[in-house]
Amino acid sequence: MNTKLITLAAIIFAIAIFRLVPHLPNVSPVAAMALFGGAYFTDKRLAFIVPFLALLLSDLIIGFHNTMIFVYAGFALTVCIGIWLQRNITLTRVTASAVAASVLFFLITNLGAWMTWALYPMTLDGLMQAYVAGIPFFQNSLLGNLVFTAVMFGGYALVHSHSPRKAGI
Repeated sequence: MNTKLITLAAIIFAIAIFRLVPHLPNVSPVAAMALFGGAYFTDKRLAFIVPFLALLLSDLIIGFHNTMIFVYAGFALTVCIGIWLQRNITLTRVTASAVAASVLFFLITNLGAWMTWALYPMTLDGLMQAYVAGIPFFQNSLLGNLVFTAVMFGGYALVHSHSPRKAGI
């Protein structure tokens, strides 16, 4: 079997399993994988497939919910940020991209919660309530994105630091 395929399958299962074991809410490697895939996968379809398959596999166990489309959209935009990032991968740009991905995910998923849950009135004030309620989750998401992004991008850079060519995956 193809080494690349085995590696991708291992990554998918590792991310899915991480979502299933006890962890801080919203601290997950999914966004970091989406960002990394966008930046480094030469086949951009894989940049979308890897995090989405991990999400889908774990969602089959965790359960589906009304805001899933917003969650998946947030990660799709994170892949797009990674694709933008691939032109010039630096520590500053990777960090800024991880923060931007966290902010976008926060804005999109809390908009989704406001739109689909009956917890908040369908007013501007209700939307602001949804965003305020999501702040503790944003902090965890940002922490997770920064840590996992550092591990993925830093690990890749370390492994390839002695490589004469910087090819994609």
